[in-house]
Amino acid sequence: MNELSGENMNKPVTVVAMAAEVAGRMLTGDVRARLARVADVRAEVAGFGGADLSQAEVLFTSWGCPPVTAEVLARAPRLRAIVHAAGSVKHHVTDACWERGIVVSSAAAANAEPVAEFTLAAILFANKRVIDIARAYRARRANDDWDARFPGFGNYRRVVGVVGASRIGRRVIELLRPFDVEVLVSDPYLGEDLGVRRVGLDELVARCDVVSLHAPDLPETRHMIDARRLAAMRDGATLINTARAALVDQAALTAELVSGRLYAVLDHTEPEFLPAASPLYDLPNVLVTPHIAGSLGGELARMADLALDELERHARGLPFEHGVEPATLSRSA
Repeated sequence: MNELSGENMNKPVTVVAMAAEVAGRMLTGDVRARLARVADVRAEVAGFGGADLSQAEVLFTSWGCPPVTAEVLARAPRLRAIVHAAGSVKHHVTDACWERGIVVSSAAAANAEPVAEFTLAAILFANKRVIDIARAYRARRANDDWDARFPGFGNYRRVVGVVGASRIGRRVIELLRPFDVEVLVSDPYLGEDLGVRRVGLDELVARCDVVSLHAPDLPETRHMIDARRLAAMRDGATLINTARAALVDQAALTAELVSGRLYAVLDHTEPEFLPAASPLYDLPNVLVTPHIAGSLGGELARMADLALDELERHARGLPFEHGVEPATLSRSA
């Protein structure tokens, strides 16, 4: 918790708008107490159908908030801000909000942290062949010559590719700095030096031991990792996807994985939860997780704290630290 100091605060009339299940998990006792200190909460809703929005100055939102359409805004003439206690605002902040001049904040920076931590662990485990050795050890129940079975395994001087210099991608690069690995980054919009080598996507997939995806799901990024680029990856390389499944041609990836040539750590698939018959569940070279890299459990508190910081800033007449600009949404998640 990082409450701002000072007394100059007007508690804005606020409506909490998020799925009931999310509210039950995120709005814990401490969060509710702080929310009451910085805002005049008039209602908590999962939908805008029967909600009284006539006095609302702020919407405090999270996952499950319905779209804030022109019709909704017509019922909320005093609305001036949307504070989102989650990542992307694309699902509920409509063009009508930007046209009204409503200011928007997102807790995407807080949600990026657990994804980057998950990715770091996946990279280190992938290069160390931890999952493979653990499975083999469990099956054998005796020691083996692991160097002979997995020649060259380990993280020293490995090459890691980060696809997408997004908030998460940048955090992954930061977390990798203490390790003796070479990091490459590929992003057509990158305009600054991140202290790692910038390369084209084709070079990155061909050179790296691990390729980690952190690009947004956009029409131009759909299947950016296609059959050709999968074929260009080094034998034994690992693909990590904690972004969106649409970035990868999953049929082509499945074929490579069934062949045993590549490894993968997949936190997002198409469909999001695989059918029971999917071969990906049982392949020894694949780790599939059910979209858990982002904020869950106790990590929800980090997003709530950031959003409450932003709500308090707004209440004190200060600009958001994590404001969202509409011009950036065309190339962000």
